[in-house]
Amino acid sequence: MANVLTLTSPLMRQTVGFDRFNDLFESLIQGTEERFDTYPPYNIEKAGEDEYRIVMAVAGFTLNDLNITAEGESLLVRGQIDEKPQEGVIYLHRGIAARSFQRSFRLADHIKVVGAEMRDGLLRISLIREIPEEKKPRTIQIMGPNGLKAIEGNKKN
Repeated sequence: MANVLTLTSPLMRQTVGFDRFNDLFESLIQGTEERFDTYPPYNIEKAGEDEYRIVMAVAGFTLNDLNITAEGESLLVRGQIDEKPQEGVIYLHRGIAARSFQRSFRLADHIKVVGAEMRDGLLRISLIREIPEEKKPRTIQIMGPNGLKAIEGNKKN
């Protein structure tokens, strides 16, 4: 795979579902002069309380050129395009990048990839946070000496 880029991004850009941590790390690294590769450009969107979306600009790629792999806490998006010179085409300016890439995202616990679609040069990857029932908060009943809830049993007349 020629010209493959393994991208190293700030923590806030390569994680999905760590909203509170992202804000903390973003404030820590603001003002740094480090350069990070931004190809292909992408957005991470929060679409609802437990819904997220990664939108990548993949102009020039076809469905056959792209591969998405979700394994454990990692989401890997690869684009492999064969740069074949087109006969009779002479570029005076070539601003549409068509190079291969590899971008990985670290997913928070219970974040699942639920689908992907490509339309109008944008690859949209949909994610959802599915917290198992045993991990969700639950209300604990408080019993008083007479078997009543303590908050109900302590009424003063």
